[in-house]
Parts: sequence; C-alpha cells; structure tokens
Amino acid sequence: MKRRYNKFFWITIFLWHHHTLAAQDLFLPCDKDATKETKALYSNLQKLQAKGFLFGHQDDLAYGVNWRYEKDRSDVKEVCGDYPAVYGWDLGGLERANNDNNIDGVPFKKMKQFIKEGYQRGGVITLSWHLDNPLTGSGAWDTTHGTVASVLPGGANHELYKSWLDKVAGFILSLKADNKELIPVLFRPFHELTGTWFWWGTNNCVADQFKILWRFTNYYLKEVKKCHNLLYVYNTGGDFKTKEEYLDRYPGNDVVDIISFDAYQYGDPSKEDWFLKNTSRALDVLDSAAAETNKLTAIAETGFEAIPYATWWTGVLQKAIGTHNLSYVLVWRNHGYNEYMKKMHYYAPYKGQVSENDFIQFFEADKTLFEKDAAKENLYQAH
Repeated sequence: MKRRYNKFFWITIFLWHHHTLAAQDLFLPCDKDATKETKALYSNLQKLQAKGFLFGHQDDLAYGVNWRYEKDRSDVKEVCGDYPAVYGWDLGGLERANNDNNIDGVPFKKMKQFIKEGYQRGGVITLSWHLDNPLTGSGAWDTTHGTVASVLPGGANHELYKSWLDKVAGFILSLKADNKELIPVLFRPFHELTGTWFWWGTNNCVADQFKILWRFTNYYLKEVKKCHNLLYVYNTGGDFKTKEEYLDRYPGNDVVDIISFDAYQYGDPSKEDWFLKNTSRALDVLDSAAAETNKLTAIAETGFEAIPYATWWTGVLQKAIGTHNLSYVLVWRNHGYNEYMKKMHYYAPYKGQVSENDFIQFFEADKTLFEKDAAKENLYQAH
C-alpha cells in the first residue's frame, strides 16, 4: 500500500526544512551522501575559481557547423587545439515514451558515450532538462497556467512527474566510467527560472510553489532514487538587479551547490555595450549572493549567435567577466544552419569563422581553462 501524505505536510517539509539546518560546509556538496568523486569535484571547483574558470560548450562532441557524429571532432578543438573543459548536454525528450533522441536530435545512447569520453579525459559534465509540459503534453515552452501546481505533491500530475524523474534517475545512474564509478554531473533543472518562457517560470507559479518543486525534485532523486553523483545548479535569467531579487526563488542551501545565470549578447557590440555592462553588473550581484549562500558561481549559458563581431571573446565576454571568480562559463550549441529560423545558429567559432583568431587569444588567456587544464587539476580526486 502506498503511503499518502497530506500536501500541507510536504509544503511544511520542503519550505521550512532548510531554515533549521546549519550553514553548508563550504567544501561539501548539498548531498552529504555524494560519491567521493562528486565531493572531490565540488571541493576542487571551489579551489579552482581563484585560478580561472572552465570553458564549456553545449553538444560539443555530437555535432558542429556542417558536420554530425564524426569521431573525436569538436569545432572548439579544431580552432584552439583543445576540447572545452565543460560539456553541456540536455535531457529534454527523455520523459517521452519510447523516445531515443533528445530535444536537439542527439541519441541518448550516443550522449552517454560522449559523456563518458569527456569525463575520462578529465572534463566536467553538465545536464539541463527542457522537459515537456506535464499538464498539456506540449513542449517546455507551453506556459499553460497551473502546470507547476499540477506536479507538486497532491497535484493531478504528481505521479506522472515522478515517473519522469524515474527516467532521469535511470539515465544519471547509468553514467559510469570504465572502472564502474558513477560520473559526477552538474544538474541544472528548471533553468532560466526567472523568465516567463518555460512552464516553471515566474508567470506560472509563485515563489513558494517553485521552491517546493525544486525541493521535491532534489528529495526524490537523492533520497528515493539514490542519485548521489549530482551537484545541483540554480539558474536564473540575467535580468535581476539585486541580491534579494536574485534569491527570491532560491530553494535553500541544503538543495543547491552552484548559483548561476544565463546571459546572451544581442545587438551590435560596436554600437552599444549593453551586454558587457549588464553581465558585469549581474556578476557583482551574483558575488553578493554567493557570499551569503557559500555557493560556487557560474554563467551557465552565454554567447553571441553566429559571433559576427570579430573580437567578441576578448573585447566583450572577457571584459564582462573581468576579475570575477567563476567555476565555469558555457556557450550554447553549434547547430549550423537552422531551417526553422532560416539563419546560422552557433555560438562557438569553427575553423575559418570571423572570430577564430580572437577565440585563440581568449583560449590563451590565464583565466580561461580548457580540458587539458582541467585534466591537470585531477578534479575527481581529493587533494
């Protein structure tokens, strides 16, 4: 017989439990039962922030501009001679029945292999999840009101949501290296949570509902499914102005490891400096939030579509980051020509691209760390 709890029991547990906990140890992940490799990664990322930030790229090994699934290829590597230090992948589509490919068409089987390859070379893995709307069955961008409430404990779609988490847990627990150790993952659920374009956004739930959603997800993966190879990444849009605004939906120190935001360049950097100033200001606020929460920081997504500005890497992105300490900065995927949008859609340079030489300068900078730099740090070993 299934044990049933009154939904107000869950509200009490998930909203207020973290207020009774002591501050998290600066060098321990929020999951006290995390694997030794996951604990080592978190501790080493803490130390590494003072040295520089890991550079990441979404779907880097799967495809690039004008190629797909060619062994050992990477647009980043072909430009600068090294792979990115962080590999971003997305679980969107995993929740669907009998679905073999993710939201970007990457087969989950191939994704597992790419994750293993990156990890065994010393790289870091991060997973986002563009999960479908469980209320309507449409995509993540369906913002039908009431969706969040429907998946919370006691909601009409709570059991469905748990079945989706079962699939996520199965995938995460299948990520193993040659020696059978679980591969640590930076898990970034409900990304851009302060936006209005996903069903978990600010137009679809109040702050307390979002906190319950996050805390239940953490509880279920950690306590029920025993996924102890996850570090949890809290991720907002880049439009916040104050620390209080940034932390409005923060679910608690005991369920978060890294705090981050997403920020993209729009417009012509030669005519306006909005991205540079806004990102620098957002990083000031993020630093303040990190001082309060004792968490690592990151820019979890950034980039300039098709990078038409030749010196964007050193003249804009590097300047925006400045002296801020970050664990990683990840640019979005290199899809190539997008038939739907009728334009090129990529965020890292490829051989011959206009920003190639500037990217090499960015690569050679002291604070930008790529895969060989990460491998030297032995991030998965306690020091």
